[in-house]
Amino acid sequence: MLLEREVLFFGGKGGVGKTTLASAFALLAAEQGQRTLLVSTDPAHSTGDILELDVGPEPREVLPGLWAIEIDPVQEADRYIAEVKARIADTTPPRLAAEVERQIDIARVSPGAEEAALFERFTRLMEEAGTRYDRLLFDTAPLGHTLRLLSLPQQMATWMGGLIGRRRKMNALGRMWRRVAGAAAGDGPAPDDRVLAALEERQARFERARQVLTDARRSAFVLVATPERLPLLEAEKAVRTLDRYGIPVGAVFLNRVLPGGAAGEFVERRREREARHLDQAATAFAAHPLFRIPLLDTDVHGLAALRRIVASLPETERLA
Repeated sequence: MLLEREVLFFGGKGGVGKTTLASAFALLAAEQGQRTLLVSTDPAHSTGDILELDVGPEPREVLPGLWAIEIDPVQEADRYIAEVKARIADTTPPRLAAEVERQIDIARVSPGAEEAALFERFTRLMEEAGTRYDRLLFDTAPLGHTLRLLSLPQQMATWMGGLIGRRRKMNALGRMWRRVAGAAAGDGPAPDDRVLAALEERQARFERARQVLTDARRSAFVLVATPERLPLLEAEKAVRTLDRYGIPVGAVFLNRVLPGGAAGEFVERRREREARHLDQAATAFAAHPLFRIPLLDTDVHGLAALRRIVASLPETERLA
């Protein structure tokens, strides 16, 4: 059952209803007495609109037991770069400070900077799963961006290891110099290397995040699609990518399926086309739990509409 996991990621092609489903599951978890944090990383930030409540960049309790936060990747990257500058300023010789700051500013506009900063925030939030919060539900950006983000732990492991190795080598050379030069190298022991400590702490946090992401007992990715060609093709590609990185797929939800009572010539033509896509989904996702969410006759916004979505969840998930 999905809500037995501490961390759930909801993803899919833009516009398929992943924010709706993530919000419905978050509401369900909170009403079952679980301390739940709903995290939106989608730049569209529809979470506040669906809940009809103000949601900002810091967790806010929007309902009893339910906190929500909307993270802006641009603001997150700016905040992270400011923290790096402050940390480096304490360990950089004055003659090098201007050049180091220039290099950091270049890194800020480099490809992947926002994803790295966003994943940094992810890791910090994920460490609160099971402590401050019982459940973390991530309403993610469209799939391509999200898959790049979730692949970061594996990609950055080698990079972080290289940085740490070079830093340790530099420190070892410094110790050798002090032993050889004696008094000429200065008095007292070498100062603590705060840069190395920060790199090692970050490496350890990324590794803990990787362990959570790949542990099917603790986390899962929930794919959301509509019974249409392009959303299903993108979901199929996502399953292959998630498998490659060892991230478990908890379920696939087909959203806005025509209800049985709908009628009319237009609806029947749409139902015929939809039936082909439903068969396609049953084959493509045969290895994963596959559920259908009916199309509602109203827009989904506000708690009453979310409870209609909760009521339409399969009993095994609704009572998780």
